[in-house]
Amino acid sequence: MEPIIKAFMNIPTTCISDCMNGLNNMDPAIKTLEEGYKMAGRALTVKIPVGDNLVLLKAIREAKSGDVLVIDTKGDQYRAIAGDFIIGMAQTLGAHAFVVDGVIRDIVDIKKLNFPVFARGAAVASSANVGAGEINISISCGGTAVNPGDIIVGDANGVVVIPQALEQEVLDKALAKLKKDEKREKEVSGNAEAIKKYIDQMISK
Repeated sequence: MEPIIKAFMNIPTTCISDCMNGLNNMDPAIKTLEEGYKMAGRALTVKIPVGDNLVLLKAIREAKSGDVLVIDTKGDQYRAIAGDFIIGMAQTLGAHAFVVDGVIRDIVDIKKLNFPVFARGAAVASSANVGAGEINISISCGGTAVNPGDIIVGDANGVVVIPQALEQEVLDKALAKLKKDEKREKEVSGNAEAIKKYIDQMISK
């Protein structure tokens, strides 16, 4: 795992989002299956028509170790883009996580894989294998632009996208903010007088 990816793994999405003014968050309807999941990796983007997942198999075959598969299915919530079998194959071949602007199925068995999956929910119907679609192109996922190689970070709060051109700048800002937040919490939390002082400072701005 790249050092910069490891660094982002230790920063909450809330902190990263604040450093980008909330502009690169995916729709909050795209949620983790398990609150304990945390993921960070580079995007391998997938653009497919509603109800077709054959190109997803190609993406899984071409994914590098640690890649996050980011799948644009236009927000469709009727046909599941993948179940435990497909997601299990992605895990075995080294993918780090799934982010789907759509739905999946076989929820119980997917949870047994202990593999980070972020989606709009679950559905019963499966997708067809027509073969239309593209990989490694610019897409929109959850209302946010995603380009191949962008850093994707997800946790219980949601998913954020860090453009490649800004990744070091965002990391520096996020680390500084995290340090500041931790210092504030240590100084203020549990101390009534410090809390009052902090609130007075904030409302007097």
